[in-house]
Amino acid sequence: MPARFITFEGIDGAGKTTHLDAVHERLRRAGGEVVRTREPGGTALAESLRALVLHQPMDALTEALLVFAARRDHLEQVIRPALARGASVLCDRFTDATFAYQGGGRSFDAAVLAQLESWVHGALQPDLTIWFDLPAAVAAERRGAARAPDRFEQQDAAFFERVREGYRQRAAAAPHRIVRIDAAQERDVVWRQIVGALESRQW
Repeated sequence: MPARFITFEGIDGAGKTTHLDAVHERLRRAGGEVVRTREPGGTALAESLRALVLHQPMDALTEALLVFAARRDHLEQVIRPALARGASVLCDRFTDATFAYQGGGRSFDAAVLAQLESWVHGALQPDLTIWFDLPAAVAAERRGAARAPDRFEQQDAAFFERVREGYRQRAAAAPHRIVRIDAAQERDVVWRQIVGALESRQW
């Protein structure tokens, strides 16, 4: 199986993790190395920055800079080396999340985010992004009281609707790369949508 860079996007509660597990198993059975990782995070440095972003108060620019700093280390230490040796990479969130959360949710300047994107990873983009689209109210119900909420999960429904709109704008700008999945459906229906996206690319 050729190396593929696949990212999974969506607000918390949309079901990304469950289906990432299933895609990982599908690609692993197809042969070749499959690396699973996440953002912010994926390296010791990036995980430290993740903890700051999720739990320490800060303004939107500081938040964006920390996310991109974590991404830079992640790219250099994990993602680029894996792709270079022929491994596929499955990443729970990537730059689309920054445009959705910081750009949409925080209403931060998208032009600044685009400049940071260019500096940090240039032309490198995922081969496929699976976007789990779900109304904010439904996602909140699913999250429930599973764990203590972080800084983002504490935000109100209006914040998450702005995040959702941020994802919608990214998808409209890159329809060849970003596949929208109706995550409000039953798990089996969602999985069939994902399989369809993979099979349409002969993966």
